[in-house]
Amino acid sequence: MIELAPSILSADFARLGEQVRAAGEGGASVIHVDIMDGHFVPNLTIGPPVVKSLRKVTELPLDCHLMIEDPDEFIPAFADAGADWISVHQEAVRHLNRTLHLIKSHDCLAGVVINPATPVETLSEVLDIVDYVLVMSVNPGFGAQKFIPSTLHKMRQLAEIRSQRGLHYRIEVDGGVALDTIADVVRAGAEILVAGNAVFGNGDPSKNTQALLKVATEAAMLKV
Repeated sequence: MIELAPSILSADFARLGEQVRAAGEGGASVIHVDIMDGHFVPNLTIGPPVVKSLRKVTELPLDCHLMIEDPDEFIPAFADAGADWISVHQEAVRHLNRTLHLIKSHDCLAGVVINPATPVETLSEVLDIVDYVLVMSVNPGFGAQKFIPSTLHKMRQLAEIRSQRGLHYRIEVDGGVALDTIADVVRAGAEILVAGNAVFGNGDPSKNTQALLKVATEAAMLKV
């Protein structure tokens, strides 16, 4: 099942509730929340209070992507604030197995993220634990970046490994997902599509979401 996850990083924070609702009306089924600490990535964004506020304006799952050092320290706070999914970077976590179990112990879906330069092979020992794998198709830190085409092979690899090993994780992609790239990522195996600028950058988030989902769904149908 193809799902669109608008990233609030590109939303107008003065109208956040309204924009999130509009994206939901357009067919978005997950809200992607980028958490950055200014250390692991060169940008600073939001913390648990914003997640708590978002929880009041939407019933959609909140997908909290932790681009931070020492995520173990903050996982309980994001879970308490209303996160439904929590993902951590392979590159930031010293004891990945333990961290993923910590996320699950707070009744959240557990995801692992890899940057463009990180090979899929680094995840081989945790693919049986994770609920989803997030492939970064830009270097994390900022919205509105250009899609890196070489990341498509990772989505294909993950789909192949899942089939070979009989696993059940889902494949998510984040970075540069727009009308001109969304069909490619779906054909490569991505099922949860994070789009920020393409949803909130210009025009009506509801119509933008509908347009992206239409192209993605058509690509998925052609793939079968």
